[in-house]
Amino acid sequence: MTRDTGRHGPYWLGAVCGALALSFGAMALAQPPPAVQGRNPVAELGLTPLQAPPAPDAPAVWPTIDWESGVARVSDEARLESLLDVVDADHPELGQTRAILIVQNGRIVIERYAPGYDSQTRLVSWSMAKSFTQALLGIAVKQGRVDLDAPMGSPRWSPDDPRQAITWRQWINMTDGLRYTEIGSRSPAVNGAAVMTFSPEHRRDVIGFATALPLVHAPGTRWNYSTASINLVADALTRALTHDAALPPERRAAMLSWMQRDLFERIGMWRAQPEFDAQGTFLGGSLIYATAREFAKFGFLYLHEGVWDGEPILPEGWTRFARERPAGVQADIYGAGWWRVAESGPGTPQPSLPPQGPRDVFSAQGHLGQLIVVVPSRDLVMVRLGVLPGQPDDWDQLGEWVGEVIALFPEASGRAAMRSAPLNPDANAGGDAEGPPLIEEP
Repeated sequence: MTRDTGRHGPYWLGAVCGALALSFGAMALAQPPPAVQGRNPVAELGLTPLQAPPAPDAPAVWPTIDWESGVARVSDEARLESLLDVVDADHPELGQTRAILIVQNGRIVIERYAPGYDSQTRLVSWSMAKSFTQALLGIAVKQGRVDLDAPMGSPRWSPDDPRQAITWRQWINMTDGLRYTEIGSRSPAVNGAAVMTFSPEHRRDVIGFATALPLVHAPGTRWNYSTASINLVADALTRALTHDAALPPERRAAMLSWMQRDLFERIGMWRAQPEFDAQGTFLGGSLIYATAREFAKFGFLYLHEGVWDGEPILPEGWTRFARERPAGVQADIYGAGWWRVAESGPGTPQPSLPPQGPRDVFSAQGHLGQLIVVVPSRDLVMVRLGVLPGQPDDWDQLGEWVGEVIALFPEASGRAAMRSAPLNPDANAGGDAEGPPLIEEP
């Protein structure tokens, strides 16, 4: 895999994306069917239940309505100010930074916006949406709608199609084995995300594109970054809420209502706007609009292990699953819907972000440099939204910048220290250091 075309796709994709707009349509509300009872989500995940951390480090006021403000505790205030200058004008290495927001110890301590943007401006997630889809999958597991290790399937495949056997876990880990090219693509014609999301042939039905991808590797043996895989998860979640023959308005209404009621409203993401295609499929691989403060709330949910103001939103152990390396693959920089820092070394098949750690960092990342960075060891959440300049080393430069900012904040203690306890590197690791290419070219 090469990085000369960008971490989340080549930079011509930004122009393609900017030239096309998806419309919001009317959104009715619908109630999902009752959850299946008698399930044990923690056992299904194959994870050891985490002990409840002590309460003293929980925020005095949870930011469901809005954030409280605080003062940043850093080792070098002048250096931090210098690093934050990227907001004031186009930067040769980081491009346009439209919003930076840092939460330390449960309070906003840094909040900067470029001219024309503010705390009420909704900005695009791009692939950070994949981390939201991972959260929605967790909610479905918690509600008993989904068995993580059961086949996910699709009614668009024949019953004997081997793709029917690929599990939910393999889809969210991006180890499904389909032939698909996104990172490393060299033209719009072979970039799966661009073709699926924006081409006249496929953009009205992204699942038609995704379900046509052939199986070329045994599921669970190769990691391959794939917006198509996560869109398939979003489609399957919608079918779990409705039924296979539901009409597009019914699909959209059911999914939107569930997302709002069971995720967005519970953590105060009041203005979040997910996008759907014409078939009513949530574009869970790439498109949610929200404010920087709302994106920070989502990161804060994961910082607190899926618990919000004493109420569990995600299954116990789900945030740990998000940042654990999948079994049996070479890649060590991706977990389940979230990017992670490798246990050792620079990262495979590309550098971790940030490359210098801390090792407990995990992040939601999106095209052109969208970031939600969670740092348990610093009790920290950082949001960066903007547009990278389109250079081959953009993501390397962004990773170095993120690492420098994090290093200025002191290590936490108590609850946050428990959250940052290292994962067992052998728990899900399994790939050899050498082997065939990780990214399949068509």
